[in-house]
Amino acid sequence: QVQLVESGGGLVETGGSLRLSCVASGRSNFAAYDMGWFRQAPGSERELVAVIRGRGGHTYDADSVKGRFAISRDNAKSTVYLQMNSLKPEDTAVYYCAVRSGGILSTIRQSTTYQYWGQGTQVTVSS
Repeated sequence: QVQLVESGGGLVETGGSLRLSCVASGRSNFAAYDMGWFRQAPGSERELVAVIRGRGGHTYDADSVKGRFAISRDNAKSTVYLQMNSLKPEDTAVYYCAVRSGGILSTIRQSTTYQYWGQGTQVTVSS
């Protein structure tokens, strides 16, 4: 059974930084899986933050985080990271790690195509 465990959330002031981590377990080939981060603020739908392709490692970011956030992965550790800089109050949300297998590239930004999800970690940015 696939398990995803997130860590690194917390409370930070505007302009600060946080680094989220997500460790995946339960499979031996996470290097081939697409991995990503989505977020959900109160009263809002879950939205893409950034994802990274399993094959090739190409990354795809939401426009709202371009130039501020960076996704990366360490396949040897089955871990995906999200470095968040220049945080803004509107970044406040629960951040979820997600993993998918076998998805086509054109759907990589769609949360509904991800089979496995973590429990989420709260990120709060104070103004």
